[in-house]
Amino acid sequence: MSVESGHRDAPRELLELYDEALPIVYGYFGRRCGDRAVAEDLTSETFLAAMDAARKPAPPPMTVPWLLGVARHKLADHYRRGHAHFSDPVAEPPEPTDPVDEWDAELDRIVAEAVLARLPEHHRTVLALRYLDDCTVGECAELIGRTVHATETLLVRARRAFRSHYPAPEGGRP
Repeated sequence: MSVESGHRDAPRELLELYDEALPIVYGYFGRRCGDRAVAEDLTSETFLAAMDAARKPAPPPMTVPWLLGVARHKLADHYRRGHAHFSDPVAEPPEPTDPVDEWDAELDRIVAEAVLARLPEHHRTVLALRYLDDCTVGECAELIGRTVHATETLLVRARRAFRSHYPAPEGGRP
């Protein structure tokens, strides 16, 4: 907060947050697009947009969650432009509760990523937004430029496509 002017110095706040936020924002893109160059470009775009916002008369709060919101929009814009390079998506593995289960969880993650990578781009996008980014259906709809109803339909079809490509466990149905 700038004492003499009575308002926040948002560009300075962003600069002070940069070292903490950079690996988080870059990691966000790295896990979702699987291409280092694309992740780097989107990270740069995110911080440039943040600086533009910080220079406005009524800047938003310069926080990591706010930056991740900007990043989510940059990723959606990237998908809309048709430049999605989601060739090898990487989801964070679940926290193992039992060391014996760690290998099974890792195998499940690898299989799920491989299945996701084989799906059409629009299915990958909506599944990643909904289940990797934890967006609501309404947020997904806004980010991909569809109605909520159309997004719900797309999610149903994307989940069905994912299940159809996911291998059945030995001796039974998935």
